[in-house]
Amino acid sequence: MKFPIPSVVFTTLLLSSHAAVAAAPPAEAFFGEPEISKAVLSPKGNYVAYLYTDAQRRQMVQVRDTRNLKSATIAAVSKSEDAPIYSIHWVNEDRLTFTVKDLRVEFEGNYEEIAVNRDGSNVTHLISGNWYHRQEKTGSHMKDRVLTAAYAYYGPTHDGSDDIVVEKHIWNNIDRQPDTSRLYRLNTRTRTLSDLLPGTQPGRVQAWLLDTDDTPRIAYSKDKGRCILSYREKDGKDWTEISNAECYRDTVFAPEFFDSRNTLYVTANYKGHKALYTFDIAKRQRAADPLLVLEGFDFNGSPHIDYAARKLLGLDFLSDARSTVWFDPAMKAAQQKIDALVPGRSNRISCSADCRDPVALLVESSSDRQPTEYLVYTPATNAIVSLGGRHPAIKRADMGQREFHRIAARDGLKIPLYVTTPPGKAEGPLPVVMLVHGGPWVRGSSWEWDDEAQFLASRGYLVLQPEFRGSRGFGVAHFKAGWQQWGRTMQDDLADTAQWAIKQGLADPRRIAIMGASYGGYATLMGLIRNPELFRCGIDLVGVTDIDLMFTSARGDFSEHSLRYDMRTLIGDPDKDADVFRQNSPVALAGQLTQPLLIAHGAEDRRVPIEHAKRLRSALSGNNKQLEWVVYADEGHGLRHENNRIDFYKRVDAFLQGACK
Repeated sequence: MKFPIPSVVFTTLLLSSHAAVAAAPPAEAFFGEPEISKAVLSPKGNYVAYLYTDAQRRQMVQVRDTRNLKSATIAAVSKSEDAPIYSIHWVNEDRLTFTVKDLRVEFEGNYEEIAVNRDGSNVTHLISGNWYHRQEKTGSHMKDRVLTAAYAYYGPTHDGSDDIVVEKHIWNNIDRQPDTSRLYRLNTRTRTLSDLLPGTQPGRVQAWLLDTDDTPRIAYSKDKGRCILSYREKDGKDWTEISNAECYRDTVFAPEFFDSRNTLYVTANYKGHKALYTFDIAKRQRAADPLLVLEGFDFNGSPHIDYAARKLLGLDFLSDARSTVWFDPAMKAAQQKIDALVPGRSNRISCSADCRDPVALLVESSSDRQPTEYLVYTPATNAIVSLGGRHPAIKRADMGQREFHRIAARDGLKIPLYVTTPPGKAEGPLPVVMLVHGGPWVRGSSWEWDDEAQFLASRGYLVLQPEFRGSRGFGVAHFKAGWQQWGRTMQDDLADTAQWAIKQGLADPRRIAIMGASYGGYATLMGLIRNPELFRCGIDLVGVTDIDLMFTSARGDFSEHSLRYDMRTLIGDPDKDADVFRQNSPVALAGQLTQPLLIAHGAEDRRVPIEHAKRLRSALSGNNKQLEWVVYADEGHGLRHENNRIDFYKRVDAFLQGACK
């Protein structure tokens, strides 16, 4: 069996100087299963594990010794395309677990958890993804200690034991989503399960925050439209409520993490954006000055903690691109050396539990034109070695550049925007694809590699990715400006983005397509309806077509709490705003949609049930003769299966060639 052979990355990266652009790579190069992915460093840094997919589409968890990277050990193999490995986690220096998703059942559960030694021995099935599995067999003294699908991997422990933390989800009798959860320690050899939190806990817990000793300290609950934070002393049994506010409207702060010295860090408002603060729990008060402020961006990041030194070393964060700020001088120096060896990229470092004298550092490296590559850096020798990357068939010189802009909407609000240009010396005006992100209350993109944007740019399209109002990460005002604005000012932002590109001489006004998934699919349909003078054709993947149906579909998976509180704040009230919903639902306005349209949907979708797509198809049948329709029988809300992803983007390519060029 052949393994991917690591290659040394030299300090000088040669860039292609030729003007000619190579033939566009096929869809498989962008959307096939990554060759190398999910790399993680062991707690002491002696080993690195990663997922390798071979030419026969077999997935393998491979382990390499960071002191001798030439050979690999296969710890586990998944031979079925219906059982991909989703994640890998180290337990200790000798043992790891991995998560397998059963794609034969399209549901957010059905996760198997399996433990194995790094040499492939002592395999232990920890959690069954089969919802018909029962831990204890009725009428028998025999007990199956494999946990049910109600459990899921939560995180590692940091004490060197064979234990992990698992989360048990608990349902009510109404919702498809869990009502609350509880945390346990699970021994990965004996399968002994013990309560991580003796005693009672707050109700309706949606998330937990553990300290660096793996003790639950903060519980985040949602009840009757209120977001509640409860705190527990390290060795205490009682929970104290430290915040109780109306969700979205009155939230004062959000806990982020504890450091090894038991300091709590929170995000809170600073001049209209979320900044990172330390927080005094006893006084229920944040520090006077923030620890980290990102001008024009909310803090969104994670800490680097040295568990041996009990010290916060630095913070990863996202602004226009991913970056790291190091407080520790040694790690700051290591970052500078790595950036010098691999220039022009975003190089994110992972170290072992003891970062003071690391055997090796794992580097996740990418750029706007470079898919993620994993490298191992040895501080003692200043050598860096590549393990391989997600999409090795992609050549940097053949990809387009990505740039970040802020443009003015018609009402003056600044709209963040990522623009990807075709490779080579493409000059405008160019055919355009506007990619509208889903959510919609999420951050849509970053400067680094984007499969979808680069696939389209490689075909000659200028790609626009606006962070329209309602998107998160760009300040409180930007987020709130999108509340209850589906089809209205949120839609105006997309039209204003297209107009900006036309005025800049970038976009050919006769050849602008719009495309998106979920909310992005909804916005695609509304763009075709509201602005037929701008958008010539559209591609809708699992898109919402009827706003009211989001609240009423029996197949939908929104919780009662979300339907009653969250969605009424963010989208509107289905009773009070019934007319507004109709005026901004594509299915009610289908008579105005006459442009070429590709609709793709998953038959098992529960977030946006296929009823949305079917109703729109029926409504369009009388007036739109340029409709292309595809249903993926084994997909839910998205495209998990490799063959379906590749099929979809081949359809996208052909559709755009016929409809928009």
